[in-house]
Amino acid sequence: MSELRYGLEFTHPGWLAALVAVPWVVWYFRRSLVDFARWQRMVSTGVRVVIVVVLVLALAGLTWLRPTARQFVIVAVDQSVSVGGPIAANRFLDELLAAKVIDAEDRVAFVPFGLRPGVVSGERPKQEVGDGGGAIQSGDARSARHAELDGYVDGTDIAAVIEAAAATMPPDYVPRIVLLTDGNQTRGDALQAALATTNRGGRRELIPITTVPLPTRDDPEVQLSQVKVPAQVREGEPFYVEVVIDSNHDDEGLIEVFRGAHKVLSETRPLKMGENRFRFPQSIQRERLAEYSAKISGVQQDTLLDNNSDSGLVFMAGPPRVLLIDSDPKQTEHLVFALQQEDIQVDVRPPQGMPEDLADLQNYELLALSNVPATALTQRQMELARTYVQDLGGGFVMLGGDQSFGLGGYFKTVLEDILPVRSDFEKEKEKPGLAMVLVIDRSGSMAGQKLEMAKEAAKAAAELLGPKDQIGVICFDEAHYWVSPLQSAANKNRIADEISGIQVGGGTSLYPPLEEAYQTLVSSVSKLKHVIALTDGISNPGDFEGLAQNMASARITCTTVGVGNEAANDLLETIARIGQGRHFVANDPASLPQIFAKETLTVSKAAINEEPFLPQVIRPTQALAGIDFDSAPFLLGYVMTKPKATSELILASEKGDPVLAWWRYGLGTTVAFTSDAKSRWAAEWLTWPDFSKFWAQTIRHAMRKNDTKGVTVEVAQRARRATITLDAVDPTGRFLNGAESEVTIIDPRIGERKLPLVQTAPGRYVAEFDTPHSGAYHLNLSQRAANSGPVLHQQTRGLTVGYSDELRLHPTNIELLQQIASATGGRFDPKPSEALLDAASASSVPRLAQQSRPLWPELVMLALILFIFDVALRRIDLSVWLPAHWTGSALTISRPVPRPDKRRSEPRAVSRH
Repeated sequence: MSELRYGLEFTHPGWLAALVAVPWVVWYFRRSLVDFARWQRMVSTGVRVVIVVVLVLALAGLTWLRPTARQFVIVAVDQSVSVGGPIAANRFLDELLAAKVIDAEDRVAFVPFGLRPGVVSGERPKQEVGDGGGAIQSGDARSARHAELDGYVDGTDIAAVIEAAAATMPPDYVPRIVLLTDGNQTRGDALQAALATTNRGGRRELIPITTVPLPTRDDPEVQLSQVKVPAQVREGEPFYVEVVIDSNHDDEGLIEVFRGAHKVLSETRPLKMGENRFRFPQSIQRERLAEYSAKISGVQQDTLLDNNSDSGLVFMAGPPRVLLIDSDPKQTEHLVFALQQEDIQVDVRPPQGMPEDLADLQNYELLALSNVPATALTQRQMELARTYVQDLGGGFVMLGGDQSFGLGGYFKTVLEDILPVRSDFEKEKEKPGLAMVLVIDRSGSMAGQKLEMAKEAAKAAAELLGPKDQIGVICFDEAHYWVSPLQSAANKNRIADEISGIQVGGGTSLYPPLEEAYQTLVSSVSKLKHVIALTDGISNPGDFEGLAQNMASARITCTTVGVGNEAANDLLETIARIGQGRHFVANDPASLPQIFAKETLTVSKAAINEEPFLPQVIRPTQALAGIDFDSAPFLLGYVMTKPKATSELILASEKGDPVLAWWRYGLGTTVAFTSDAKSRWAAEWLTWPDFSKFWAQTIRHAMRKNDTKGVTVEVAQRARRATITLDAVDPTGRFLNGAESEVTIIDPRIGERKLPLVQTAPGRYVAEFDTPHSGAYHLNLSQRAANSGPVLHQQTRGLTVGYSDELRLHPTNIELLQQIASATGGRFDPKPSEALLDAASASSVPRLAQQSRPLWPELVMLALILFIFDVALRRIDLSVWLPAHWTGSALTISRPVPRPDKRRSEPRAVSRH
């Protein structure tokens, strides 16, 4: 420690350069024409020199230094759930303040903390009885308290409060921290933070931290501490699910174990005080990534319910699995049989079975959609599919049909983004023209997202039509008007601008605009005529059935879309049925663009080509090696699309339209097959000898490759931080060194991040990351040869993060608190009267701080006084006020003889020029 002393210092010494003004002041004295006595002029010059020096010293920050023993004490009080109530903390603080160990010059501040530090203030933190987990609170009351504090108490970060306290310390006080906690940190490294604290007074000196252990909760508690499962098993291999339960009393409870959503066992077991371990045999047959969860219930005494469940993930190595979603699962038997012949397992589901979370998707190497419309999927499901492909390396295949690609409403959707083809295309000249009128509700109930999505849907419909088509848009509330009159769809920009100007209005009257659309289309010469009516409310009365019948008689079809209001659906469904159209219910306004796009391409009859054709090989590929396309029979139809610029077009129709195309999207591969694998368009292909081989090789090319040979992955999690350890060897059994390794992490909120795995030993690569959210984390690990070489391995793993460690049963961490106190020179568990003393083993020399006092206020005041005196010296001739003998020859400094002046006998003021 540097020696403290009395003395002076400058905080801004650069200002001392301004002292060069002193010679100028002296020079001015020698050049002055003032006719005062020489002695007066010399005194005035001296005063000015002193003023300049004083002001320069003030600007240079002249500061007086002196040692001081006054203390700045920050008392940090743990208010997290794991602390056994505020009684012990309050008792210590009361005795500390009553002991009068804090002098008048000392300052004391308090800071509550839990998962994060509170506000540092001079007031003691307010603690309600039971805040920290007192036994007087019921489980429900404490759960409500957690929600009220928004997670503030649901964790302990001692390191954060130490860092905050150290940053708050003023430099001219002796710093000290008094830490009241149970020491059970759930985040950060308290000891490391304590060793990093230094006094900000310019001395590298640790801040002494006195630690006061607080008791943990002692109310009756049963917690399910862990579900232990192996990281990886083979298909059908038996293993144990081990459930670890801790209790602070003897009890009995019902243990339930689930695999996914299915309960696999339920048993009542006695619980002894301490740790209880129960093992249950299990095996996995089909899931690629199985989540085992367990919960304990029915105990006699338990305070917290949030810590009664936990889960673990098991990865199963086995044959590849494909999830096939089809609007008619019964028609998938040919494709399923073909893939199973090639040792590819297939699960078939209807659109309602589309996975709602990544955990379900992760059970498969590839997701295939066969003739599934976008209107059958939610926005979240489509987003999950993109994440599954882009970030987790999953494969994706879309097969054609009358509800797929553009016909399924995928235009400008998330899934169209990942496909290698686009749903818009050049309409063939021989296709009949379409005249379509959109009737859109703009009533007050359509305000916000509904109307905005309706406008986007109308724009998408206009964009999908060809130049031979016509489109018009009518808006209505109580009245109606043409937003865009019936005109050529080639005017896409103008029509889009007119649609953007639609504003919210008043009530709902659907009949007049529908009749207006009917009258307009009757006079149109287009062969195809269609109306799409959208509303979210009950309309004023009208002869809707008669109008729909007139439309049908005039060969005008009418489709209706109801947004949210179920009461209006009966009328809309009737209009659509009589008008030979379709009725859609849009519970989510975000689905409106898909509905309009699907309907537009369906009625335009332009997106399907149902003429038999022989697929042409455009680009030979090793992925389809051994397949004799020359012997391939006719396909009977396909959905028209356009290939994207960077896609690989493998097969095309005789007109050049894509039939089979694929590309890489993120970490995965997506495939578009615009025909189908059913009896409608592939009836002749079903008997083709290479049918099974074609689909097996296409699926294998697109699916995620999980190569587990030579690779072992372990994922561990502790205190909201996970560690991934990957051990790899090459085919010869030697350690795989120098590989470029990376992990992609998808958190429970579908947030994505990428981290490198750092090599720490021969063949071993490690990465660590925080897990702040509870739920499932999905991981995709990949290794490439050095210098961006080929992919060597790709693995998928998962991690589940349960309840906060704050809710776990732990004794007070005495060891950590002793280490913090010992390392920083503080005391461990002192009496309140000794809490502000250094450790007994510390030096007997008292701790001092360098107190600094800026002197600029005094210097400025002195300069002001001297300035006033200088003004007097420059304005008043003081010689007339002095005794006569002071101006005689005895005076060594005499005044020059003035010129005769009749005013000489009176004191006079002289102006200085």
